[in-house]
Amino acid sequence: MSEYLWPMAMLAGLVLGIFSGYPVAFVLSGIGILFAVLAGVPMLFLSTGVSRIYSGILTNWLLIAIPLFVFMGLMLERSGVAERLLKSLAALFGRLPGGYAFAVAIIGVVMAASTGIIGASVVLMGMMALPAMQQARYDPKISTGLIAASGTLGILIPPSIMLIVLGDQLRISVGDLFMGAIGPGLMLAGLYFVYLIAIAFFQPHRMPAGEPERAASRGAAAIQLARDLLAPVLLIAAVLGTIIAGIATPTEAAAIGAAGALLLALISRRLDFATLRTSLRDTTKTTAMIIFVMIGATIFSVIFRRLGGDEMVIHAFDALGTGPYFVLFVIMALVFILGFFLDWVEIALVVVPLVAPVVASLDFGMPQSQVLAWFAIALAVNMQTSFLTPPFGYALFYLRGVAPDVSIGTIYRGIVPFVLLQLTALLMLIIFPQISLWLPAYLAK
Repeated sequence: MSEYLWPMAMLAGLVLGIFSGYPVAFVLSGIGILFAVLAGVPMLFLSTGVSRIYSGILTNWLLIAIPLFVFMGLMLERSGVAERLLKSLAALFGRLPGGYAFAVAIIGVVMAASTGIIGASVVLMGMMALPAMQQARYDPKISTGLIAASGTLGILIPPSIMLIVLGDQLRISVGDLFMGAIGPGLMLAGLYFVYLIAIAFFQPHRMPAGEPERAASRGAAAIQLARDLLAPVLLIAAVLGTIIAGIATPTEAAAIGAAGALLLALISRRLDFATLRTSLRDTTKTTAMIIFVMIGATIFSVIFRRLGGDEMVIHAFDALGTGPYFVLFVIMALVFILGFFLDWVEIALVVVPLVAPVVASLDFGMPQSQVLAWFAIALAVNMQTSFLTPPFGYALFYLRGVAPDVSIGTIYRGIVPFVLLQLTALLMLIIFPQISLWLPAYLAK
């Protein structure tokens, strides 16, 4: 173990740095440079990291999709599309037991396939749907857990920024990841619906029906719902449809989506200079955060590999001496535990480069390209839990910020069933890999 003293010390320093509360991007790069000096790595070797930053990040055309998709999501949220859709769904389903809950779940799927911006989705539904659910005397654990969980579907259902980052890290097609994530994303949403149906059937007092609506108003609500669905459906078709049909790359589709969201905001008369300025500023902040973490992770990984970190990780998994599925279980368990303390960006940029060579070398009875695609989507399902698991689940604090009258303990208890459903979806995906592989394979024929 003495030959792995430096990489082990780097990992220990990384953990201490992260828990110190210092920005992760600076922790990663600082740990890398510090241990390069301590271990006597030639300073000239750091130029390798500079060249990788330039060629792998700053001039990487694939990463252009990140700010475009972020801008698309922010503009769509400000266009009022989700707000109108939620009102139409509430008018149509509110009179049924669990009607508001089903409306929130549907909005979560539509927003996920349209924006992928977790904070915007959770805050929007928390501000609009939670008061109506409280007025209808919903169990607060169900309403808060559902809003938080439905808002995180955007990290899995394409267009997903997480899948873009994973595709770049694993050097696999982002288009294939987008197509492969559709099945697992809809499966997870389906599990949410099954859970809500079970609650509505066996415990209707936890999700009581709202005020009855007149038949005429229900008919009008159905027509209005169809109208309100038209815009997001067209946007989804423009983005995902062009990727699936092979007309556009993910980057080109992101540009189409950004232009479409801008047009929707203009048509909705929600586009003004202040809105555009705010959207551009938030897009820049989000993109800069991701890029800076990628730069720090690049410096860290360059020094970590130079000091034998790759061999240490491979030997550690070889020492397990068991089959590929047990190794996969260990990796997934590690990612799940890290999700309690880190967000998906840090996990994707620090852990994935370390474990990807291990996974690629395992025999799951399928080609290596399919193994990595399946692994990436399973990771996305797993890392989705990081938004919900305390103490640092971002979705929980987004919701708490717009619902100060709901205790954080209630929100924590409310997300437990949905985290279990996410883990169930992960287990189903691991047992049945074709859930994520069938669509890319079918379209490749």
